[in-house]
Amino acid sequence: MITQLLSGEYECKLDPKGRLVLPAKVKANLPEASGNQLVLVRGFEPCLVLYPRAAWRVIHEKVMALDEFNEEYRQFQRNFFRGMTEVELDTIGRFMLPRTMLRYAGIEKEAIIVGLGNRCEIWDPERYDDFLIKDQQSFSKLAQKFLTTETGPGGPLAA
Repeated sequence: MITQLLSGEYECKLDPKGRLVLPAKVKANLPEASGNQLVLVRGFEPCLVLYPRAAWRVIHEKVMALDEFNEEYRQFQRNFFRGMTEVELDTIGRFMLPRTMLRYAGIEKEAIIVGLGNRCEIWDPERYDDFLIKDQQSFSKLAQKFLTTETGPGGPLAA
């Protein structure tokens, strides 16, 4: 089964009501099973993460499978699901970003949407730049670390 990947980097503007238009290329790659239903959560960095419903279901099941009688797991679940919002694309591909989520990510009038395979991150442009690797040599070393086949048996790209 070939899954469609969400990819690319898009500069966007919020309208006065706090709505964002999902770029056409991203919308075109949403799984049909998700329809116009998406899930918006706080990112681990100061950004928002937008999942197609099908991709979110996989993550949701993993988090819900944690033992509710374990305090550490409950704390993780509480913070992970905090502010989770289901959003629906309207006829022209807009969706509402709740004010609490906009404050969390520091997004005011402009945003950058970044496709990351099964999800998109939504960033304030200045904050996004702060979280990018500026040194190409460091980026190259990370690529080697995570993508090389020479990591031995069981490595990231081992067959």
